[in-house]
Parts: sequence; C-alpha cells; structure tokens
Amino acid sequence: MKKKLLSLLLTTTLAAGTLIGCGGSSAAPAANAGTGEAAAPAADGKIKIGVSIWSSTDVLGSQCKLILDEAADALGVEIQYVDQGHVSEKVTASVETLASAGCQGIIICNSSDTEMASAIKTCNDNGVYLAQFFRIISEENSPEIYQAAVDSPYYIGAVHENEPENGKQLVQMLIDKGDRNIGLIGWEQGDATWLGRWEGYKAGVEEWNAAHADDQVTLSEPQYAGTTAEGGAKAADALMAADANLDAIIPAGGGGDPLQGAIAAVTKAGKGADIDIVSTDFLPDLGDRLADENDPVAGESGGHYCDPLFAFMMVYNAIKGSDTYTDLGGKFENVEFPYLYVASAEDYADYQKYFVDQLPYTDEELVEMAAMNIDDLKAAAQKLSIEDAAARAGQ
Repeated sequence: MKKKLLSLLLTTTLAAGTLIGCGGSSAAPAANAGTGEAAAPAADGKIKIGVSIWSSTDVLGSQCKLILDEAADALGVEIQYVDQGHVSEKVTASVETLASAGCQGIIICNSSDTEMASAIKTCNDNGVYLAQFFRIISEENSPEIYQAAVDSPYYIGAVHENEPENGKQLVQMLIDKGDRNIGLIGWEQGDATWLGRWEGYKAGVEEWNAAHADDQVTLSEPQYAGTTAEGGAKAADALMAADANLDAIIPAGGGGDPLQGAIAAVTKAGKGADIDIVSTDFLPDLGDRLADENDPVAGESGGHYCDPLFAFMMVYNAIKGSDTYTDLGGKFENVEFPYLYVASAEDYADYQKYFVDQLPYTDEELVEMAAMNIDDLKAAAQKLSIEDAAARAGQ
C-alpha cells in the first residue's frame, strides 16, 4: 500500500526570530499615514517591504523567509516580518503594524477573504501597495471584497495555486495505493486555501465513486488542528479512534507542523505501515521517509515556497513605479503558480539538487526577475519546474 507516486521535499532552515524581522520591533508612524498617498521612501532611500505571514519559522514559512531574504539582499530592499498565526485579528493588525512601520508595500498570506477588506482599506489609507501569496480573493464567494481589490489603487493582485486540482490529485494518489477510508485534517475553518483543497478532496472522491459503484471511497469530515503539531496529533488520534478501518490521512496543510503531529501520532499508534499520509507541506527528511516502508508518509505535493517571491516582485515594481505596475485601479493581477510533483527517487534527487541544496534562483536571476513586466513575471511563475531550474543551472 506504500510508496508510489508524488512526493516533494522542503528542507527547512529555521529562522531565529518569530515576530519582527529587519527594522526592529519599534515603528514610527509612516509619514503619509491616513493620507491615501503613496508611502514615502525611507530616510536612507531604501525600499521597505513588509511580510504578513502565519509563521516565518515553521517548515514552509522558514523556507519562504529564506528566499525572500535572498531577494531582499539582491535588490537592496529592507524587509520586515510579522507572524500572525492565521488568527484573524492578528492578520488585520499585522497590516496596520507594517504600514505604521513605514513599509511602502506589503505581501500577505491571509486566512480568510474577510480579512482582506480591512487589509485593503489600511493600505488605501496609508498609500501602501499590497499583494497576496498562497491566497486569492474569491470573486464568487466574496464579490464585494473582490471588487474593493479591483477598485483599489494599491492592491496589485494574488499569487496562488490551483487548490481544487491539487486536492483531487492527492486523493487519487491514495486511491491508486489501494486506500479507501480517508481521514481529513484541516487547519482553520474558513481559511480560503483550506476550502479550495477540501473542495478538491471531495471532488476526487465523488468522481471515483461515481465510476466505481463496487469500490467506494469514504472521506471523513475534517478534524481541525490549527497550525500546531499538537493539534495535528490530536486530530489524527481522533480519526484513528473513530474508524478502525482508516487506511489514509490527509493533513491538508497549516505550515507543516500539523503534518508532523499527525505522523507522530500514527507512528506512536504502531500504524506506520498501515496508514498512508499525504499532504501539501514538506518535511526536511522526506527522502528518508519515502524510502522507509514502515513510515506513514506516502507522498506530497508542493514546491511552492517561491510563491511569495513573485508577490514580493510585484510589490517591489509597484513601489518603483515600473511599467505595467502603475494605474492599478480597475486591475486584479492573477498569478497562478504550479505545484511540483516528484514521482521517483531520481526525481526527488533532482528536486533536492535544485530546490533544497541551493535556491532555484541566483542573485543575478533575482535581479533580472525584478526588471520583468507583469506578463513576463506571470510566465516565469508558470514555467518554474525541476527541468526549468536544471536548465537555468546549465545542467
């Protein structure tokens, strides 16, 4: 039942700080606060960009921070982080904090669309450019917030993945392994990305069941873990207690810690060889786990830690007033970012070579990326792959 198809690695370099990055923790109000005019440059002329993120220190967040810091160094940009844990009031407060700290632009991984209404207003009031990463406002579910984003002269757009398709592929991977009783772990109810993945999980199960009347798959209602390993362990324990026939678990995400907790719970229960675990977060020891038949980890999707890099580049160019990043009112730039999939040990070794042992972009390539117009930036995001990284490395 084990070790076929689809997995990815993210080795993490854990950052030391948890809340505020460059610039310190104290912040003077921005010179343009409340005027709606574009934020003034810092006293030293440097561009300053803020990052509102659930965590800059967990598995995925620390890798995001690694490449953002590299881009900031390559471009001479000051960068400041606020960790908000996907707690709604902290998400909205983080935007206010970064605007007050003099950031001319902010990239944000919000939790729900409703938080973006406040974020957009704060950025409009303070003349601060704004882009989302790992998220996009739903035009269907949140039409008024979406329209506020379109109308805003400071909201640029969103960099995100096709989450329903990702969910369908993960479910199909488990089905192909012979799993038929799947337990589901979510992180925060109402989170936009979680809802997209859940839609995909359900669609994958429904499509299979419609075509296989005598070979049905069940998908549990989600247990919610928050964004902690402890929450992931408790959710996995609850799923195992509720279904003696459970043979698979999907910890949907939450930064990587819920996945770690679910793995620990399944292993502690002595079911590592019986329950397959797939996810869209990455582990530093994924290669070893995939090679171990007694380890519950059976595959992963991802490779998307470059996602915030493209949001960063959008904000950077808007601050500079670069062509195609001006006159933003009436626009909503949608940048879709691909997941990477690794189907063999050989593919895994290539992924490790080009995305783990080294960053997928050199400083020179980051500088070139910063000069791209929005259409070229979208094209660069779409083509990122192991093959693309290898080609750019001259391999």
